[in-house]
Amino acid sequence: MATALSAKKIETPQNQKSDAVVVRFAGDSGDGMQLTGGQFTLSSALAGNDFATFPDFPAEIRAPVGTLFGVSAFQVNFGSEAINTAGDQPDVLVAMNPAALKTNVGSLREGGLIIADSGEFSKRNLEKAKYGGNPLEDGSLAKWQLLAFDISALTLEAVKPFGLGNKEALRCKNMWTLGLALWMFDRDRQPIVDWLNAKFAKKPELAGSNIAALNAGHAYGETAELSGPLQQIHVGAASVAPGLYRTVTGAESLSYGLVAGAQLAGLKMFFGGYPITPASAILHHLSRLKEYGITTFQAEDEIAAIASAIGASYAGSLGVTSSSGPGIALKGEAMGLAIMTELPLVIINSQRGGPSTGLPTKTEQSDLYQAVYGRNGDAPMPVIAARSPVDCFDCAIEAVRIATQYMTPVMLLTDGYIANAAEPWKLPDLEGYKPFPAVFMAEAQAGGFMPYGRDAKLARPWVKPGTPGLMHRIGGIEKEVDTGHINYSPDNHQAMTDIRSAKVLGVADSIPDQVCESGAAGAKLAVVGWGSTYGPIHQAVKRMRAKGMDVAHVHIRHIWPMPKNMGDLLKSFDKVIVPEMNTGQLKTLLRDQFLVDARPVNKVSGQPFTIAEMESAIEGALT
Repeated sequence: MATALSAKKIETPQNQKSDAVVVRFAGDSGDGMQLTGGQFTLSSALAGNDFATFPDFPAEIRAPVGTLFGVSAFQVNFGSEAINTAGDQPDVLVAMNPAALKTNVGSLREGGLIIADSGEFSKRNLEKAKYGGNPLEDGSLAKWQLLAFDISALTLEAVKPFGLGNKEALRCKNMWTLGLALWMFDRDRQPIVDWLNAKFAKKPELAGSNIAALNAGHAYGETAELSGPLQQIHVGAASVAPGLYRTVTGAESLSYGLVAGAQLAGLKMFFGGYPITPASAILHHLSRLKEYGITTFQAEDEIAAIASAIGASYAGSLGVTSSSGPGIALKGEAMGLAIMTELPLVIINSQRGGPSTGLPTKTEQSDLYQAVYGRNGDAPMPVIAARSPVDCFDCAIEAVRIATQYMTPVMLLTDGYIANAAEPWKLPDLEGYKPFPAVFMAEAQAGGFMPYGRDAKLARPWVKPGTPGLMHRIGGIEKEVDTGHINYSPDNHQAMTDIRSAKVLGVADSIPDQVCESGAAGAKLAVVGWGSTYGPIHQAVKRMRAKGMDVAHVHIRHIWPMPKNMGDLLKSFDKVIVPEMNTGQLKTLLRDQFLVDARPVNKVSGQPFTIAEMESAIEGALT
């Protein structure tokens, strides 16, 4: 039988080498697939691989066991070459039950390897997964290579000496599976053993049972001597710049970036948040960073969360709040208050599928209209978007810089894919980041204090409450030019509306010109993206250029205002396509601002774009 993994570089059937492999672990949401995938990712990082991950959670908090809508999956693409996406199609699918197989096998590349726990393919579980027969036995999986054995029974046997109950013992199945995967890809078990000992330090019997399961899975790979699909594959270390690296998710990277931004501004930070998927992780991470002058507050609702952050900014701290689509909608009125009072505020929107509750655990980019336009009145706000987990760090710093230097709220867009995905991060040298210290007015200037007087950036002064001689009004009713008194007059409202707009548009003076990520201005086709579409666009454009196609990649960080050269750059291309995980929101913005015939490439399935989809879109646009 031929080996299941068609590696790009193969030496012998028994000793394969590959540039990159995609593995997906899938099972019930209680099977520990996220933990298994996370630890396998750790082992890949320690082996020096580049990688990208895609955790895929069920929307239900706890769906019925064995059902199709309760499947949890974790995909990791790891290799010895640059990795920008979590992979189009898995090479290996580990399916812990029939539902996991049913929902994921369609994504497996033809000829790929299925590792299935035959012990879970009971009549009842097959019925829950809507199978009429047992796919492990009826030939329906013939176009893939199949390795099915009773992982449940093998796990029970491995942990028998520890005296666990049947339910607790079966919870070690994920470690058995991880052990097999570690053998299969030539990984060291010791870091996982150390982690288990630390995790269960107070419950040594659980540490011992999980380690026994891990070792048993590894030993199975070593000793089974099966012909066919179960082969050991070596993926070499990636060539990377020297430095200190760690694995980081988007939520972690963003949290560190906010802390760094506050340090560069010379401010303490207050984070007011309310739990919502997938934004909650930011609150969790920041709550562990109190030693850096960070105060975290879990409010009773979304409105209280942003209102508390605005209050913190008024008091002289950096106010930050975070949410996802429905929560951002609830914060809308308070965003208008921050715009009217002209206080610095960072608002993080970890986008998810909508509308309403929508797809709470799936990814989407459908809040761009909401970010740029979605408030009552003319209420402009700078908007920036992160392209990857690592990029969240620099984007967070940039959001803090704009907010504090221009005295304005700023929205930072990520999405569910970026927030949960992980990749290697070379820790930056913070000495290379230029500080942008916040300045507080300490005394009135000649001619008296003008709370809405302006500097060269049109930013009004930031005053800490209680500063002698600098008492002033604050609130949501229209302010008078310079004095800040309440003023309803038509001319004053026109003037203040124009000033607020000009201030936000002036942010473009301090951002770099837009560049092409690959290709150059004047190409026949530009693929213009934003946010997490970066990876598949980057790889697709790279491949199509290697085939001789005249295509360029433009990826936008500053969504509003855009770089000053954006119009000229876009007009230099014969054609422009805009891939987005929405129904065409950036496309509309580009048409509106620059009168270019930008054509949409849309996807709203809750899943990221694949490289193949991007290649198809490029071919279609050039033919």
